[in-house]
Amino acid sequence: MTIIIFFLVLGVLVLVHELGHFITAKRNGIGAEEFGFGFPPRLVGTYKDKSGKRRWIFGNKEIEEEIKDRAETIYSFNLLPLGGFVKITGEDGIKNEIDKNDDENFANKSIWIRFKVLIAGVIMNIVLAIVLFSLAFWIGLPEILDDSNTNDSVPITITTVVPDSPADKVGLRAGDNVIDVIIENKRSKITSIRQLQNLITKKAGQEITLGIQHLRGKSIDNIKIVPRQNPPEGEGATGIELAKTKITRHSLPDSIKLGITTTYRMVVMIFVFLGKLIASPFTRESVAGDVTGPIGIAKMSGQAAKLGLAFLMQFTAMLSVNLAVINILPFPGLDGGRILFLLIEKIKGSPIKQSIEQKINTVGFMLLLVLMAVVVIKDVIRFW
Repeated sequence: MTIIIFFLVLGVLVLVHELGHFITAKRNGIGAEEFGFGFPPRLVGTYKDKSGKRRWIFGNKEIEEEIKDRAETIYSFNLLPLGGFVKITGEDGIKNEIDKNDDENFANKSIWIRFKVLIAGVIMNIVLAIVLFSLAFWIGLPEILDDSNTNDSVPITITTVVPDSPADKVGLRAGDNVIDVIIENKRSKITSIRQLQNLITKKAGQEITLGIQHLRGKSIDNIKIVPRQNPPEGEGATGIELAKTKITRHSLPDSIKLGITTTYRMVVMIFVFLGKLIASPFTRESVAGDVTGPIGIAKMSGQAAKLGLAFLMQFTAMLSVNLAVINILPFPGLDGGRILFLLIEKIKGSPIKQSIEQKINTVGFMLLLVLMAVVVIKDVIRFW
């Protein structure tokens, strides 16, 4: 289920991004040879030929064989459920004399039009984040309350479980509620976080029993756990973080406002984090450990789904903002890198030589692959 949810989340993010490029290109008179749902190998595709007849493609033929009589974009459904892709006419530059006179060629359009096409994917991811955040606030998300709140209906919720901690080993998960504690056969109702922390500290090294109401469950399970006497710094005796929470639902207008402001704050936070990451070799501040790759994202996708639809929407929105910010960075191989080349073209008065741009983008893409491999290896070490 975690893998399925991960592919669905990733698929939506990539598909929306590519859809932004596709729609903007078509609206500005740029051709698109193919728009694919998922990644090749192709299962089936369809298009209209120049006579207006609907034609179907089965299998993974080379696209050049199919576009000779094509009058519109080929819409394809592909095997790998990783979002989608768009092949824009001329996105790789002018290759022959025919391309130079092609009004639908991306390379023949003005800098402003090309900029709009390149930036559209980022904008679509931002819009998706606003929509998902807004829906999540409307459906209802937990609000953290002050620990002094004595309302018995407000549960004490586990918000974080440290991997390999005592809590993790006995099966406690984020979203579980701590109802009571049994010490020396005496059951005590837990009414505050401080009360529970004091009990755990007092019984460090000894077995205690927590009354846990698991996520979406109604019954209370008795979970035995031994708090650590000398826990690692910042982890606590049991390895959990606690908060008093209640589900808060907002009106649709307020949810939209919160969706916009939350997206804006996230964009700022990510840029601040990236700034710290770049400066970390000089400031000796360790922030690289906060970077998570595909395995970590897949794991968190599954956890968010277990917490409910609103949590999954919130998590997907956060990923969408991350994807938007990463793509706008002026790095070769990303949309931001191609926009940087447009800026240089504007200042220079002529485009950079196509062969040079392709080499730079190839090097940038290879560096991104190496970075991804490093992050994946860190994920494997962290989670296994």
